[in-house]
Amino acid sequence: MKRRKTKPVFIAENYLARLRDALVSVPARDVIKMAELISSAGDRGNAVYIFGNGGSAATSSHIASDLNKCASKTKGKRLRAVCLNDNIPAMLAYANDHSYERIFTEQLRGILQKGDVVIGVSGSGNSANILHAVRYANSKGAVTCGLCGYDGGKLKRLARYAAHIPVNDMQIAEDAHLAVGHILMKYFIGK
Repeated sequence: MKRRKTKPVFIAENYLARLRDALVSVPARDVIKMAELISSAGDRGNAVYIFGNGGSAATSSHIASDLNKCASKTKGKRLRAVCLNDNIPAMLAYANDHSYERIFTEQLRGILQKGDVVIGVSGSGNSANILHAVRYANSKGAVTCGLCGYDGGKLKRLARYAAHIPVNDMQIAEDAHLAVGHILMKYFIGK
């Protein structure tokens, strides 16, 4: 029996409708709280560390880039936003010598200061290496934030502040997380 093919237009329309619904569900107050925490950290001279796996790693890098450029331009002083995914040799060394679960925690051990903002990005909210790093950051007095999808997973409860997009689709959760990153950027440029 031949499988019925879904029409490409339907696939696109369905995806865009589900993305629209997810974006409408983004908790604006939680995103603004995250922006305020980042702004306060910058005012104190603290850094922002962000990290994720797969597509969330790319989103983390994108958000760090936007924060470095835009937040620094408008605040008058430089914001230090660092994506821990961008140091591939360090990640691979820690994965090889310790475990993949500790690739972010081990990087934080050398640089994390009390009052820094740590943002874990996980579509499922259950990535072991994200949770390990957020637990460590909590123990050191960092301000922990999470970007998560699905039911929020463990990250929603573990991070002190979370922007949870309640959607059971990884790609739509990742799209919404990037939108959150752009909202953070817009907060700093005032548009």
